[in-house]
Amino acid sequence: MAKLIEVKIDSLRVSLTNQQRIVVLKQIDADRFLPIWIGPYEAEAITIALQEIEVSRPQTHDLVKNTIISLKAKLIRAVIKALKDDIFFGVLVVEVNGKELEIDSRPSDAIAVAVRAHVPIMVSEKVMDEASIIPEEGKQEDEIINGEEEAQPGSDQLTLGEDRLSIFEDYLEKKINQSDTEDNGTDEDEPENTED
Repeated sequence: MAKLIEVKIDSLRVSLTNQQRIVVLKQIDADRFLPIWIGPYEAEAITIALQEIEVSRPQTHDLVKNTIISLKAKLIRAVIKALKDDIFFGVLVVEVNGKELEIDSRPSDAIAVAVRAHVPIMVSEKVMDEASIIPEEGKQEDEIINGEEEAQPGSDQLTLGEDRLSIFEDYLEKKINQSDTEDNGTDEDEPENTED
């Protein structure tokens, strides 16, 4: 099995140029960040879970968690295990009758379920090596994203980021330019640079 690195959700961001969402994961024991483009519904689901907002009826990710529990299984962790052609691939690792099973999932959905179940979020070492970003020495956490709105875990609203230096600036600019110049034959709800 590939080596896994534990991460936590550092923040959720909204691109000011195209309104796409980004979840920023931070390595627990190091200053490395992994940005992943996600859909607006998954971003909302993650935010609701992080802020522990009461909802009147179970959402889809609550349903997944409740189904796992009802089937006498145990959710062990969410894993972002691969990156292919700028698409992240994830799994939910579930224990059933003493045996671990991997259930294919988009990373955003796996993260939304993991936050609800209070289980670790892991990233394969290979993915972290390929896609993570290390801030330059001396930069503060609040300098990570430039030109993005930020939904901080525990806050009730998005706060507009100030004009700041960014370790993600080149990465985000490249992705935005890519999506602007490519033939837009995909569905708007499925951004090309998001995980599936």
